[in-house]
Amino acid sequence: MTEPLDELRAMVASAPPEPPALAAYLEAVRSRAYTVTDADVAALVAAGVSEEEIFEHTVAAAVAEGLRRLDAGLEVIG
Repeated sequence: MTEPLDELRAMVASAPPEPPALAAYLEAVRSRAYTVTDADVAALVAAGVSEEEIFEHTVAAAVAEGLRRLDAGLEVIG
């Protein structure tokens, strides 16, 4: 793989563990991101999760899932 992808993989691998309070939300980000709404984020904030934490975990989950799908596609064609 290219160096930027390797760096991205390393960043995702070093992301902090996902808090249990974000589990259902992050599963939605990974499997059906099109269903995530502002109300979902507002509910997390109301439950005491910071916007910064939500953002960081959202990006990490989305990038990790994107890389997983890239790898699956490359496996099929390679």
